[in-house]
Amino acid sequence: MIFHVVPGPEWAAAGSGPYAPASLASEGFVHCSADRASALAVANAHYADAPAPLLLLGIDEAGLSAEVRREGKGQAFPHVYGPIERAAVVEVAELRREGGGWVGP
Repeated sequence: MIFHVVPGPEWAAAGSGPYAPASLASEGFVHCSADRASALAVANAHYADAPAPLLLLGIDEAGLSAEVRREGKGQAFPHVYGPIERAAVVEVAELRREGGGWVGP
C-alpha cells in the first residue's frame, strides 16, 4: 500500500470519478509516500497551515491502471503517473492536529 495526503475539500470535489490533483497536470504524476510515517512528514511539511480536514488515502497499487515509479532517495517516494481510481483507494483516514502538527488515525 502507498499513501497520499489530500485536503478534504479537494478529495470531495473529485466526486465519484478518478482523483487527479494539480500535480498530475503540472508535474505529470501524483506524489505519494511509501508508508504512514512518511505521509505524516509530508502533511506537516507541506500542509502545516492547511485547514482541517486533511485526509490520508491508503492506495492499493494493484488497483491502479497508471504506472507507479519509486523515486527519490532510497526510492522512498512512489509517484503515480496517472489519476487515482476510486477502487484503488482502500482507506480514507482523517488526520488530526495534535501538539502543533498533524498526526495519524
